[in-house]
Amino acid sequence: MSVKQLFDLTGKVALVTGGSRGLGLQMAEALGEMGARLAITARKGDELAAAKAHLEQQGIEVLTVASDLSKFEQIPGLVGAVLDHYGRIDILVNNAGASWGAPAEDYPFEAWMKVINLNVNGMLLLTQEVGKRAFIPQRSGKIIVTASIAGLRGNPPNMPTIAYNAAKGADVNFVRALAAEWGRYNINVNAICPGFFPSKMSNGLLQQMGDQIVAHTPLGRLGGEEDLKGAVVYLASEASRHVTGHALVVDGGSGTY
Repeated sequence: MSVKQLFDLTGKVALVTGGSRGLGLQMAEALGEMGARLAITARKGDELAAAKAHLEQQGIEVLTVASDLSKFEQIPGLVGAVLDHYGRIDILVNNAGASWGAPAEDYPFEAWMKVINLNVNGMLLLTQEVGKRAFIPQRSGKIIVTASIAGLRGNPPNMPTIAYNAAKGADVNFVRALAAEWGRYNINVNAICPGFFPSKMSNGLLQQMGDQIVAHTPLGRLGGEEDLKGAVVYLASEASRHVTGHALVVDGGSGTY
């Protein structure tokens, strides 16, 4: 098989959560460009419609399904809608997430549960559903979790996001544990750990600390609109067929010190 064939996703079906904007849309665009047929989900119908139009302008086939993964009862219907439309799922990108900033000693429990429910519990239930209804029966699948460098380390004192860090750390070890269990089904399970990328979630923090963050990043810049594309295509394709349980850091080198 040639290297081009290893990266080719023609005919594959990719489900991307939180796929209507930001990092999710960037990754969906990359998978579609490499030939995948897309299903993207998010809470807001207007954002999904805009993402669909953007992707279809590039000749990418895309199904949109409005769904809130923190409402667990909606997950079987989401998976059913994708399977009814395409007949299969080959790639699952667990990207939907939330954050909340507050000092640990005063962290609201409601905020803690909001972050954990979406970033960890919803991801687990969706992965189980796709695993049982698609990946395990077909004896193949690629699972990619958008974790974060926040799941690999603590934050400076002026960045109090304990629930987010805890959730992303759980995501990293979820990947390791699931990779060990589902390898026998020819399912690869990996994480991408982005550093700081401009997004709706990070904008407030970047307005306060953007210059400081860039100054502490060896490559001297934030993540850009194409900086996750190669990583997600690699982990979704046959090029990574012998890689599982891995957390791929994409942070401009900020975690090197």
